[in-house]
Amino acid sequence: MVKIKSFHAVRPPRDKAHLVATRPYYTYKKHIMDAKLEENPYTFMHIINPEYGLSDKTLPNSEERFSRVREKYQEFLEQGLLEKDEEEAIYIYRQTKKGRVYTGVIAGASVEEYEKDQIKKHEATLTSREEVFVNYLDITGFNAEPVLLSHKPNEALNALLEEICSERPEYEFSTTDCVKHELWIVTGENEAKIKHCFEGINETYIADGHHRSASSAILAQRYRENGQVKNVNSQYFLAFFIDENRLDILPFHRVARDLNGLDCDTFREALEINFHIEPSLSQIPSAEHEIMMFLEEKWYKLTCKSEIINSENPVKELDAQILTDYILDPLLGIKDLKTDERIEFVSGEEGVESMIRQVRKYPQGVGFVLYPVTMEKVKMVADAHMIMPPKSTWVEPKLRSGLTIYPIH
Repeated sequence: MVKIKSFHAVRPPRDKAHLVATRPYYTYKKHIMDAKLEENPYTFMHIINPEYGLSDKTLPNSEERFSRVREKYQEFLEQGLLEKDEEEAIYIYRQTKKGRVYTGVIAGASVEEYEKDQIKKHEATLTSREEVFVNYLDITGFNAEPVLLSHKPNEALNALLEEICSERPEYEFSTTDCVKHELWIVTGENEAKIKHCFEGINETYIADGHHRSASSAILAQRYRENGQVKNVNSQYFLAFFIDENRLDILPFHRVARDLNGLDCDTFREALEINFHIEPSLSQIPSAEHEIMMFLEEKWYKLTCKSEIINSENPVKELDAQILTDYILDPLLGIKDLKTDERIEFVSGEEGVESMIRQVRKYPQGVGFVLYPVTMEKVKMVADAHMIMPPKSTWVEPKLRSGLTIYPIH
């Protein structure tokens, strides 16, 4: 049974929602970020970057920096750029992007369910990053970017969301990345009905936000151990719950900067040991276990030979892992995808053309286009308590920061 929590969201007034809410900071290039901060005094980025325009800087990820984030957050509250809802609610969010519609529920997700593995994971987290996020959450006292949690389809829930979304939303605006955003506030009878629907769902899966959810769980545990639990909010974390059929999972393409000293002919011959290779007019694989390769301005289709497909292991049979085990590691000498500077990743959102441009930067560059991982594969890995290879999935939708802020304290 999935338990979701209503909360008093801190959020921008209706007339400023489109100015305050923003994409996550890490999606902006520096010059675009600087322009955004210069031109928009309302953007939530001023909270995340509280030292913009200041001469005295603090160290990144320091307690002093996080204290300034908290102070800027308080300034936004005092200026009326953010307001706290008087009544607890859950929130329905709908995003429309390139003809696709993503609708789900923003609410608190249970740390207890995370600890009991009812919220399932498929990605490893780094302790150092967890500690940074724990300190950030503890000092700032808020969570502004929801974890994306998928769940099995629920007909009653979908019908209820459709009914609620037929009414006028609290927010309705479009952003410069051509995405439409809508938000509904749900209280009373419909709030209770939505919670009842989630009681018929046994588990959820983290689609995006493993470090954020892990850090929230660590902080909640520390509060319990230290007797510092001031309210129930600290035992939940901000999440966006969405039907798994409404998600889009795109691949991450790989670009290797060189062939590890091999010439192209030798490299292709080595590939033939484990793959059927043929020239291709297509740039996109048509099925699982097909990998498209861009080398010397030509496209090749690499079809995995049956003996390298390990259907008994949900990680080993993933194309991203096959690529690592039979090409990147043994042939190109790329051992660690997280640290090796010779490997680059291009999201499916950026597209194949972006990957081609990256390959062309290097005289001996080679690019690989992968078939998207299905949600069923993600669930198989999570259910087996295993970890997917780095950069296996690019999940849509990507949510805005600062639209519904979750107070921790």
